[in-house]
Amino acid sequence: MESVKSADTLERPVKLAIKDIVVGYLDKQSGHTMVAVDKVTLDIREGEFVTIVGLSGCGKSTFLNAIAGLVKHQHGEIRVNDRIVTGPGMDRAVVFQKASLLPWRKVGRNITYGLELSGMKQAAAREKASYYVNLIRLNGFEDHYPHQLSGGMQQRVNLARALACDPEVLLLDEPFAALDAITRELMQNELLQLCEKVGKTVLMVTHQIDEAVLLSDRVVIFSSRPAYVLADIRIPIPRPRKSHIKDSEEFRRLMNEIWRVIEGNANIGGGI
Repeated sequence: MESVKSADTLERPVKLAIKDIVVGYLDKQSGHTMVAVDKVTLDIREGEFVTIVGLSGCGKSTFLNAIAGLVKHQHGEIRVNDRIVTGPGMDRAVVFQKASLLPWRKVGRNITYGLELSGMKQAAAREKASYYVNLIRLNGFEDHYPHQLSGGMQQRVNLARALACDPEVLLLDEPFAALDAITRELMQNELLQLCEKVGKTVLMVTHQIDEAVLLSDRVVIFSSRPAYVLADIRIPIPRPRKSHIKDSEEFRRLMNEIWRVIEGNANIGGGI
């Protein structure tokens, strides 16, 4: 089941190219190497928002960590702008489930942290942080510490810190999983607006099908472990999007299509 890409998308250059990636790890109990990701090939074009869904434990986060350079892959290659990825780099930024903000730094200085590590002068870093504080609508909270913020506000700071480094690819590992349902819904809308403003290439992992359909240009479905691509489904809902599209017939159709693929693979693999 291949995605039908628009002419506009096809004209964009490939930003992130993954070819035949295999990621394994040593099972200390058995002494055997277990394969988590098995020969995944995926091209993501400039400005695309692609989301990976699949059963819990199928290898989604392992795959994302390999792209981030945090986990070594045993076979295949990963390229960003045709440069081979050999480890972590400033061309990729990761947003994890937990905000992991530095508790001794205020909001502004949490956002500047990556910029400081890259060698940017403090005045320039503060100016850039100010732009992203405005972008995530946290004006007036620049001098607050993380413990003074709600979970949703902390994750907005986390997103701003990643975006401030101006990565070529933004990697999101279930960024709203730790939030309550209402805050999660609000954060999905925040991310929609952010992506429309900054136009980043985004690869996200989630277990929420509705979240994947709402945010994405394409939804890639992983099989049960070891993960390979079961389907690559285009989401033809026009942008800009609002959360009320979840009530539409097209939205429900896409959700059902994705669920049928996941459910079928779960049944083959012996259940969920």
